[in-house]
Amino acid sequence: MNKILTAALALLLATGCNAQSKQKNTNAITQSNNQAMNKIVIFFSHAGDNYSVGNIEVGNTNIVADYISEITGADQYEIVTHKYDGMAYTPLINLAQEEANKGELPPYEGAAPDLSQYDTVFIGGPVWWGTYPQVMFTLFKDIDLAGKTVIPFTTHEGSGLANCVSDVKKAFPKANVTKGFSIYGHEVRTGKAKVEKWLLEL
Repeated sequence: MNKILTAALALLLATGCNAQSKQKNTNAITQSNNQAMNKIVIFFSHAGDNYSVGNIEVGNTNIVADYISEITGADQYEIVTHKYDGMAYTPLINLAQEEANKGELPPYEGAAPDLSQYDTVFIGGPVWWGTYPQVMFTLFKDIDLAGKTVIPFTTHEGSGLANCVSDVKKAFPKANVTKGFSIYGHEVRTGKAKVEKWLLEL
């Protein structure tokens, strides 16, 4: 009888431990998912004719944004405008320079994102004439990042981060803006490891 009782108690304890272990694992997964939901990637990316990589269907910054979401679980909001659709590279950069010189703010498609649920915001785009494309600054005027961690990134062909980090700091003076990350546009299709290394260092 004692042997039977001892065996039953051992079985109950083992079942309880397994259930507790499963509960811990479930809690860890839920916590991980909740943390992922606190991040979002806001980006503008230009497909079509691009310097160094030619005519591409998916823009360089879009690829980096996808890497970030894949690695961190972050949501995405793409800044979309059709103003530059179908433009060759030279007319595009001439237009971009004119917009920058005049401080124009081209409209974007759709509504600004609701960022109330996010505490970490990645902001990415190509470098056009020393900073982000002007359409990104249009969105910046429509969102509030006060108190959030803001992580700029760029794709470029020699400009690095240019003035993007300082311009983000000016746009969002009450945000915690980090030093940022840049990667060559012609490297992004084989550069996932570089993006992952940067994210691990954050």
